[in-house]
Amino acid sequence: MTIANSADGTVSDADLNRTQEAILSAYAELIEELGTDDVSFRLIARRAGVGERTVFRNYATRVDLLLATAAWIERSIFAREESPSVFDTPLAIREAMEAYDQRPELAHVVAETTMRGVSGAAPTPRKERLEAQLRAEVPAVAETDRRAIVAALSHIDSAATWVTLRRELGMNRRDIADAAAWAAEAVLDPIRGHVG
Repeated sequence: MTIANSADGTVSDADLNRTQEAILSAYAELIEELGTDDVSFRLIARRAGVGERTVFRNYATRVDLLLATAAWIERSIFAREESPSVFDTPLAIREAMEAYDQRPELAHVVAETTMRGVSGAAPTPRKERLEAQLRAEVPAVAETDRRAIVAALSHIDSAATWVTLRRELGMNRRDIADAAAWAAEAVLDPIRGHVG
C-alpha cells in the first residue's frame, strides 16, 4: 500500500490508517530501545500487534519504513504549535532543541533522514510558514533578504542543527537551546525596525 503524499511531498497523520500508525509508533519505540540497526521487521510487527507481511505490505523496504517513521516522529513526537509571529521563532527553536535533547535517538533519525535528502523527506517543513509570516509582518524586506532569512531560520530550526551542536561540538542541552535561540535572534535583529 502506498500512501498518497500532499503537494509538498509530506504525509499527514490523517493519511495514515491505524495499522500504519501502529507500525510507525512501534518502530519509533524500538529505535529508542535498540537503535535503527537491530530492529527487524518481525520485531516491529510483534510490537505493533500485526503480522510481518502487514509491515511489508505497508513499507516494502527498510528505507520506506525509516522515511515514514522519521516523518511521523517529526509530526507526532516533535510536534509543536506554530509561532504566531516570525519574531517568536527563536523561542520555538529553543523549545524544539530541548525536545530533541529529551529524545536523542529519535532526533538523530529525523536529522539523518532529512540530511541525506531521501525522497519524501522535508528538510525545511516550516519554510512556507516563515515566508508567509515575513511577507505579512515585514513587507519592506527585499526578496533576496527574505530568502536568506528564511534559509537561515530553517537551517537553525532543525534536528540536524541539534545533532551538529551535540555530536560535533559536544554542547549540553541548555547551551544548544541558547545557541540556537541566539542565532535565530541574530538573524531577525536587523529587520526588527522594519515591521510594518
